[in-house]
Amino acid sequence: MFDLLEPEDVAPEWKRWSPILLRPEGLYGTRPAKGGNKAAKLKAIREALRTAQQVWLATDCDREGQLIGQEILEHYNYRGRVLRVLFTAQDAQTIRDAFLRAKSNAEYARLYAAAVARRQADQIYNLSLTRTATVILGQGARRVIGVGRVKTPTLAIVCTRELEIRNFVPLSYFEVVATAKVAGGQFQMRHAPQERIVRREVAHDIVNAARGFEGALAVRVEEKRHGPPKLHDLPSLQKLCGSRFGWPASKTLEVAQELYDGQDKKIITYPRAEVRYLPQSLIADVPKIVIGLQVGQAFSAIPLPEPPMIRKGASGSFYDKGLEGASHHAVIPNVNTIDKLREIWPRLSSDKKKLFDLVARAYLAALMLDFRYRQTNATLDVHGFEFRASGRQSIDLGWHAAFPDWQPVDENGDEAQLLPELRQGETAQLQNSKIDDKETRPPPRYNEGTLIDAMQNAWRFVDDEPLRQRLKEAKVNLIAYNLIRIPKLVAA
Repeated sequence: MFDLLEPEDVAPEWKRWSPILLRPEGLYGTRPAKGGNKAAKLKAIREALRTAQQVWLATDCDREGQLIGQEILEHYNYRGRVLRVLFTAQDAQTIRDAFLRAKSNAEYARLYAAAVARRQADQIYNLSLTRTATVILGQGARRVIGVGRVKTPTLAIVCTRELEIRNFVPLSYFEVVATAKVAGGQFQMRHAPQERIVRREVAHDIVNAARGFEGALAVRVEEKRHGPPKLHDLPSLQKLCGSRFGWPASKTLEVAQELYDGQDKKIITYPRAEVRYLPQSLIADVPKIVIGLQVGQAFSAIPLPEPPMIRKGASGSFYDKGLEGASHHAVIPNVNTIDKLREIWPRLSSDKKKLFDLVARAYLAALMLDFRYRQTNATLDVHGFEFRASGRQSIDLGWHAAFPDWQPVDENGDEAQLLPELRQGETAQLQNSKIDDKETRPPPRYNEGTLIDAMQNAWRFVDDEPLRQRLKEAKVNLIAYNLIRIPKLVAA
C-alpha cells in the first residue's frame, strides 16, 4: 500500500556518489504506492474514516499486517477508537469469534514497533548497503550491486557450500559386512567403527576373524511409536514437491495458489502459510472434511479411526499458541468447498491433483493413530570387533497407512532390512564376510528444497552462541517467499 519515499531535495550528483543517503531523521519516509487500484482503495478508506467513530483493524495478524493497517490510519490522522481483530482462518465462525475477542489496538504497539524495525532494517541493509557496495565495489561500472538481508545471506550459504565442495578431499575407507545365520533365518551384520578403517590390511584381518565365527548375540528390542508428521506450511510443501516431483519452489507456490483461488476450485486454504498448526476452532470442521475427502476412491481406502484422533498442543495439530504472530494456519483442504470435490476433481490438472493429494493425505494422517513398531538392535562381539544389525517390525501402521509408498527417512541401507525374530544370547554364525569399499563424499549442492531448509535453520551457520540461540528461537520463514526470486543461486 505504501512505497519508500526518497528525498528529492538532494542534488543528483550527490545521490550518485553518496553510498549512504539518509533523511535528516536518519531513515526514509513512505508515500502511497502507485499502480493497480490502490489509489481507489485508499480513497474509499479515507472517506469512510471521516465519519467513523470506531475502526476494526482486521489486516493480517503478523507484524506486516499490523504495519499496513496502522500506517493507513496514521496517514489519514485518524484519532478514533481502534479495535484489533485477529484470525488465521476465514470461516464464518472463526471470524465471528475473532470480532468478539477484539482488543484495543494499543495492546499491539510492540507488534507495530517490530514491523517498523524490520522496515528500517531493510532501509539500512537493502538501500544503504546496496549504494555502498555499488560505489565501492562497482568501480564506476553501470550496474547495481545489490545487498539484501535475505538474498545476501542466502548467497553466502550457497557460496560457502560451493567452497566446501571445491576444497573437499575424498577419503577412502573400508567396512566389513557378513551374513549372520540364526534359527529364524539370516540377515546382514556390519562392522563400521566410528574410527574409520583406512588400511585395507586391517579390514582383511577383520574379514578373517569373522569367517565362520559363531557367538552369542546381544539383542535389545524396544517398542516405539511415532506421531504423524506436521501439517504443511509453504516451505514444507515446497521442499516436499521439490524432492518428489522435481518442482522449483515457484511452481509449488503457483500450483498451490491456483488450488486456492483458481476459477471454480478453491479447494485448499491460503497457501502462503507460515506455521504448521491449526486453531482449535477448526476441530469442528474435521467430520465434514473427512467425509468430503472419503468420497474420492484413493482417500476412502485410508483406514481412519472412528472417531478421528484429535491431537492438541505443540506435539499435535490443533494448537492456538503455535499460531501466535502468524497470519495463516497450515495448508489443509478447504471446508467450504470439500463437498464439491467430486465435481471439481475431473477439472484439475495432473500437477494440481498431485499437490492436493499431498495436502489431503497430510490432513488425514494427522487424524490417525501413532505408527507403532518394534525396534531391534543386535550386536555380536567377533574377537573384539563389534558387528551390528538393526531393523524394524511394524506393530500398527497407524498414520503410515495414509502414505502407501512411505519409508522412514532414517531407514536406509542395512537399517531398512527386515530382521527375523531374535533372542538374547542365541547363537549366530557369520558367513560370506567381505570388505565393503567406501569413500567420503562432498556435501551436495543445494537445490531449492534443501536451500529452504537451510534458511529455515540459519542458526546452524552462526558460531556466536547467544546469537545462535536467538536465531534458533526466532520464527525464520524468510526464505519461503524470497527463494523464487533467486533460482539461479541453486543452478549447478
